[in-house]
Amino acid sequence: MKKIVFVCLGNICRSPMAEFVMKDLTDQYEIESRATSSWEHGNPIHRGTQKIFQQHQVPYDPAKTSLQIKEEDFYNFDLILGMDENNVADLKQMAPAGTEHKIHLFATESVPDPWYTGDFEETYSRVLTGCKAWLDRQATSEEFDM
Repeated sequence: MKKIVFVCLGNICRSPMAEFVMKDLTDQYEIESRATSSWEHGNPIHRGTQKIFQQHQVPYDPAKTSLQIKEEDFYNFDLILGMDENNVADLKQMAPAGTEHKIHLFATESVPDPWYTGDFEETYSRVLTGCKAWLDRQATSEEFDM
């Protein structure tokens, strides 16, 4: 089974939102999420993200905690999706040689971080749209044939 990882700064808002939204949309991939930083390491999913999951009936694991991306993740995942341009830049700096081709921006526009904006609903809307777009791209394109 192909493996996708969503990555944001802290792995408590955007990337776990994308992880569980995508898992709700498909069971065709192994899906996880990570952080570029260790700032939130071990912390649970932000309560604002959990509230969105509950409002939109998205199943999630309340025991999930933040994990920072590790070197082996660059080898183990087939597709590494940064939630914003800064995440992508950080991932490319962290990536071992020969794995950079796996790193892509999640959407054409960066997904705003609700940790700063407070707008979890806007983030959810963009995440849902982005996840559906990636599934469509996977179904119709060999560009990201994993």
